[in-house]
Amino acid sequence: MIPKIGETAGKVWRFLNENEEANLTQLSKGVKVEPNLILQAIGWLAREDKLQIAKKGRFLTYALKK
Repeated sequence: MIPKIGETAGKVWRFLNENEEANLTQLSKGVKVEPNLILQAIGWLAREDKLQIAKKGRFLTYALKK
């Protein structure tokens, strides 16, 4: 399972690199994997200190740290 999470983290990273920022719904549609894997990938990237997380309205948005 861990290799799949790491692979998904790479996909999320690439998606955010191309789109600058996204919320969970946009990530799920763009990366096209199950939502649980998206959440685990977000955790992976956050643990590696690669994400900037912000609250915009009712949603959290994710962007790569610069």
